[in-house]
This record gives sequence, structure tokens and C-alpha cells, in this order.
Amino acid sequence: MLDLAIVGGGPAGLTAGLYATRGGLKNVVMYEKGMPGGQITQSSEIENYPGVKEVVTGMELMESWPEQCMRFGLKHEMKEVTRVSKSGNIFKVSIAGGEEVEAKSVIVCTGSTPRRAGFEGEDEFYGKGISNCATCDGFFYKGKEVAVLGGGDTALEEALYLSKICSKVYLIHRRDAFRASPATVERVKKSDNIELVLNSNIKKVYGSAMGVDGVITVDKEGNERDIKVPGVFVFVGMNVNNNVLKQSDGSYLCDVNEYGEVIVTLSMKTSTPGLFAAGDIRIEAPKQVVCAAGDGATAALSAISYVDSLED
Repeated sequence: MLDLAIVGGGPAGLTAGLYATRGGLKNVVMYEKGMPGGQITQSSEIENYPGVKEVVTGMELMESWPEQCMRFGLKHEMKEVTRVSKSGNIFKVSIAGGEEVEAKSVIVCTGSTPRRAGFEGEDEFYGKGISNCATCDGFFYKGKEVAVLGGGDTALEEALYLSKICSKVYLIHRRDAFRASPATVERVKKSDNIELVLNSNIKKVYGSAMGVDGVITVDKEGNERDIKVPGVFVFVGMNVNNNVLKQSDGSYLCDVNEYGEVIVTLSMKTSTPGLFAAGDIRIEAPKQVVCAAGDGATAALSAISYVDSLED
């Protein structure tokens, strides 16, 4: 039986494995069906990770993490976890193909995936001018004009963030009213360098091998507009990767909010004893590598305490 099973091999999962094994847990396995590293490996430039002063790619940033995190005994199994369930005090980790592993505790670090808007050029220019993270990539457009797509709290908050860096922000929304909080909407409307492009959607993003050159928007009447921008930020929601927590009866193994995000305490504890969640799958996740790593460390320390309590 495992002391701890970690589901997901991004920054949260790797750090959880490092802290758990270094903290004394003996049988710790991290399940990641692909190579460890997570979503951040797709980023072209990282310049805000503490201690890394050079600008590096996401792949370069994560390159040394697996070796370091496995130094104290963490094992990586390249297998897909289909479900985590619990019977009594024992967790059952179901693996694709029919294998089942028992564990005393589990940390779920499966993250979330930005929802795609579906316009032409989105896949082609993703990571080359199209981004889902203003905090990560906004600085690259300092003093330039950018476009933001979306109408919820995240879209408007990120537009406000970008308005402090960029010369102008075009906020494109398919309706004439926003779903964001009234206070946030008011701040956006009062921002001199945010232009609202309402009742419109992005039809196409175009550019060259060098990156994005602009977007074509279309309104409800079919009128098109060409907006010249080098950067496009898409905020149309997130798909939380919580399928491993879904039980056979359709319920979840622990409490989740209306968006499917796992509800945790500051110690990364879920409503199910012995089950922890870290990184982008949890509520109010900042969606930054450094925060996910911190979550993983916190969850591991909590898991150590939990496993120790079982032996008392």
C-alpha cells in the first residue's frame, strides 16, 4: 500500500512529491500519463519565477524539476488515473486498463485547462501572441495595444491589469452587458485606455511566423472590424480537470464549487480526510507556477501529518 498517491505531474504534483518524500513518507508514487512538467511547458517565455533571472521557456524552467523532486524516493509512473475513491480509511486509485492501487492518502494536482474560444487562428497562434494569462505575458506588450476577449470577472480584471501596462486595451464581448461584478464593470468603464467592443466576437486572428498582427471582429449585424494588435488575451472560462474525483453515482469524492473547483482549506485539505488538492484544480487558484508549487508543498506537509495520525 502506498503512503501517498499523487495524481498529476505539474509543478504542484512534483513539489508535493519532493516535500512528501523528503519529509519521511516512504511509498510515494506520482501518476502522470505524460512527461512531468505540466501546462507551463507550453509557455514560450518565463521571466517571473523567483531565483531564475534569465528569461527561459516553460520547458527549460521545468527541465530539472523531475530529477530534483525524485532525489528522495518519489516514483513516477506514466499511467492515467481514471478515478480516486475511498473505502473506510483506504483510498483506491483506479488506473486505465483495470489496475487498482491502494493508498493511505492522495493529493490531486490535475489542474485546469483554459477553454478555447474557437476562432480561426487560435490554435496556430496560441503561445505566439495568444495567451490566457495577463500576469504571465502582459509585460511583453508594455506600451503596446492588445485585445481581450471575454465578459466575466476574470476577463475584466485582466483587462484592468493590462490597462496599467499597455497603451490601449480592446475589450471584446459578445453581449452588451457583462457578467462581472458591478464594481469591476464600473472600473473598466472609467478606464480611459480600455475601449469596449460590444455585441462582437473574434472571427479570426492573423499574423505571420513572427506572431500576431491583428484580429478581425464581427458584430451581430455581420459587420467586420480589423484591429491591429500584437497580443490577444482569451478569457472564456476554464475546464477544471476533476474527472478523477467523479464517483460511479455521479457525485464527487469531496466538495466542489459551482465551477467544479475543489474546495480546500489553507492547508489544502478537502472535505474528505486524507484527500488533498493543490494547484489550479482548487478554488481561488492564482494559476501561477510559484503558487502551484507552494500548494504542492503545503499539501505534502498536510499529507505527512495525516499519515502519521493513522499510525498513532
